Amino acid sequence: MESLHFSSGNLEATQEFLSSAYTPMRIGGRPADTRARISRTAAGGLSVDRLAFGYTMAYDAGCLGKVCLVTMHSGTIADTTDGRHEVFGPGETFLLAPHDRPYAGRVHEARYTITMFDPGLLARVSSLPGGDEVRITGARPVDAAANRRLGAAVAYLRDHVLDEVSASPDGDRLLVSTAAQHLAATVLATLPHTAHGAQEGPRDTRDAGGDTLRRAVEFIEAHAHREITLADIAASIPVSPRAVQYAFRAHAGTTPLGHLRRVRLARAHAELLAADPGDGTTVSTVAARWGFAHQGRFAAAHRRAYGVAPSVALGTRRA
Repeated sequence: MESLHFSSGNLEATQEFLSSAYTPMRIGGRPADTRARISRTAAGGLSVDRLAFGYTMAYDAGCLGKVCLVTMHSGTIADTTDGRHEVFGPGETFLLAPHDRPYAGRVHEARYTITMFDPGLLARVSSLPGGDEVRITGARPVDAAANRRLGAAVAYLRDHVLDEVSASPDGDRLLVSTAAQHLAATVLATLPHTAHGAQEGPRDTRDAGGDTLRRAVEFIEAHAHREITLADIAASIPVSPRAVQYAFRAHAGTTPLGHLRRVRLARAHAELLAADPGDGTTVSTVAARWGFAHQGRFAAAHRRAYGVAPSVALGTRRA
């Protein structure tokens, strides 16, 4: 777990901090209020930063090396890379820049959240074969509903996951891994990218039989306590990720990661039943251990699956 905080009214100090925290950059402006406030929470390759600038600031920056999502709360950011002038305002969540290209722009008295993760994760959660690179091809989500969905995923990570990680160190790896996969999958579902329009080929369809489903289920059952992705499941068989997805759709009516969530929920339920509340076991610690960060969503899923709240299940087998 990593955290940092910065607050300064000095432009040179702000430039030095931004260059250290993100990528080498130059900033400029003639602000009346030079106060900048930045805080970061990070774990397992995910980072969420809260930034506030009380002035207009221009920047010219190098490559980030990360997928960088920005969620605007107030003010605006104008992307001026390569002569563009695209303005983003409150309520929008967008890709700041391709991970391997420099970028430039202007922040206008803004408060916003920056969320970053490794671009390789996009390929790991996609259905592209062989770990092919997935590139985001547009900054904005495909429509208003997609924008809301992407913003909600960022808010879930910011407001729930990283707080739970700091409170539950025994569950942090699986929590962060699950959250990272969810965010990357949401990016692919909401932003235009190179995997859009990809179709199953003859081999994918041929490999998507009952044996693929059986072996995938066996792998998930054996590794549900670990950090696994669609690519890991496919490689264990081995077939393409698309073939695994097609097998689950055709023969189980779900998705591989949907089945993984159900297995983890069942393991959490069994652990709750067997727990001794007297030894300090809580619903939140069990949920975190199985990758569930949002307690309300965990409780709702548990109630749908087992008919009772997880707090009711806790210690039932011992009673």
